[in-house]
Amino acid sequence: MQYGMYFLEQVTPYEALYRRMNKVLAAGRTKFQDYFIFQTGAFGKVLVLDKDVQSTERDEYIYHETLVHPAMLAHPSPRTVFIVGGGEGATLREVLRHPSVEKAVMCDIDGELVEMARTLLPEWHQGAFDDPRAQIVTEDARGWLANHPDTYDVIIVDLNDPIGEDNPARLLFTVEFYELIKERLNPGGLMAMQAGMILLTHHKMHPVVHNTVKQVFRHTRSYHNYIPGFMLNFGFIVASDAVDITGLSEGTLEARILERQLPLKHLDAPYIEAMFVLPKDLKEAIAAETMVSRDAAPFWLTDEGDARQSQA
Repeated sequence: MQYGMYFLEQVTPYEALYRRMNKVLAAGRTKFQDYFIFQTGAFGKVLVLDKDVQSTERDEYIYHETLVHPAMLAHPSPRTVFIVGGGEGATLREVLRHPSVEKAVMCDIDGELVEMARTLLPEWHQGAFDDPRAQIVTEDARGWLANHPDTYDVIIVDLNDPIGEDNPARLLFTVEFYELIKERLNPGGLMAMQAGMILLTHHKMHPVVHNTVKQVFRHTRSYHNYIPGFMLNFGFIVASDAVDITGLSEGTLEARILERQLPLKHLDAPYIEAMFVLPKDLKEAIAAETMVSRDAAPFWLTDEGDARQSQA
């Protein structure tokens, strides 16, 4: 074993990951969260927010392609996109790869993090912040959507998990928030979101989110992918009243990828289809879930990964 500096990430109260740090690049606190950026030999730069690894330089494209492109490809010609969160700029980068996009609004409450990403994480945004089609808003996304009646073809939700009873992100995982998103979608529009890690012992978040989204959207489809930098499977959801993404043929997906000349590094049409095939235990957990997160009683996660509800 080599000795030196190591970052210990407590994935759950029962499991942890050691990451050898070659160099610490930045550390501090914004108004909203702690941040820590370090260099590793295997995954390059690593971004940590509030002690949880959010993204790694080597494999961030896997997470961001998975989050963005299924919903974008399910729309025949997405022109306007709204991103909830996504402060590193990589979600915005992937959205802007679609040539039909005329306007992409990225709304992240943490302006300090966005500015830090501009400087320290150019590998993530790759200049997307400066694209003339991009509008960067540093406000609360729910408040922005409530106060601005613009509508969009695709809305992408890229948020941290609501860990802790006092976590303000709780109100971004409720029926009322998804109803607001639905109001801001154009006819034929879709929502995509990350929806928590998928572990045998941590099926709690994803089923609650799925069941909550299902109260609002006619078609609510879960999918998943393995994220090497997290060393686990992560869950995602695509939802729409008009489009059932699982009804799109592989040929349609392939044709749209080719037509848009998307420089995808991880996804292709067969793999996108495969991501929507869920394991039996996860399907059973989703089917058995009864909790619905609402503003009056938003759900949150304990450190053990259990879902709880309490009065807002």
